[in-house]
Amino acid sequence: MVKITFYEEKNFQGRCYDCSADCADLHSYFSRCNSVRVESGAWVLYEKPNYAGYQYILSPGEYTDNQQWMGFNDSIKSCRSIKNEYGNTWKLRLYERPDFGGQMVEWAEDCPSVYEAFKFREVYSCIVVHGAWVFYELPNYRGRQYFVERREYPRHTDWGATSAGVGSFRRITEF
Repeated sequence: MVKITFYEEKNFQGRCYDCSADCADLHSYFSRCNSVRVESGAWVLYEKPNYAGYQYILSPGEYTDNQQWMGFNDSIKSCRSIKNEYGNTWKLRLYERPDFGGQMVEWAEDCPSVYEAFKFREVYSCIVVHGAWVFYELPNYRGRQYFVERREYPRHTDWGATSAGVGSFRRITEF
């Protein structure tokens, strides 16, 4: 059983809402979110309803304010739990061009710098073969976050990015 609790105020204050399933629209439960307690499971929080907008990937722990999960604002309007159907196996293929063109690299570990590891300036498409991953806009796991799971992503817009910048990525290991 997965569980996450959202709080309107920092430090777990104000109105709260316990959630144990995916929710496409949280707006009726709270108006803003400034702290979160993830009791079990890994979660993707979205800035907008229907799993849209900025994404934040949280593992079990306490987040006393939205800065701790790199939040751009206090808007969390949808969420879903992350499932790993394949146990402890991770593998993805990154491509330097859209539609799986150009150079390809296959990877199964965390990567703090895409450019240093592969000399790619941009990642335009990818195939997630196994596991769940977080792409970060900047090196060293900083910037906007993008959740990717097992499937094909022919274009960077398919994982929600507005540019092809993937600076780093890591495996999601908490489920």
